[in-house]
Amino acid sequence: MTALVLAFILLGANWSSSWGADPPCDKYPSGKQVRCAEIWKELNKEDGPLIAQFGLDQLKRREEGKINAEQHLGENMAFIKQSTEKRLERLRARMDKE
Repeated sequence: MTALVLAFILLGANWSSSWGADPPCDKYPSGKQVRCAEIWKELNKEDGPLIAQFGLDQLKRREEGKINAEQHLGENMAFIKQSTEKRLERLRARMDKE
């Protein structure tokens, strides 16, 4: 269950916003924001299985008593930060090609 929640959070629920583009695409000119959002969704979809597997592995380690709640949270936060930074780098690279 934790893995599903984590994957859902990381992949993001696609709520549309009438206020403009969502981060990280809000920094691009309005003409490129739609393409940026498409690429961002693709990147999240590509990384979905890896993110879900990490969540499942964490849950298993937690249930086995190999990590405590504090370690679990810390490792999850570090993983989220690292995976997001990697996706942002890939987004920048793809947007530079556009």
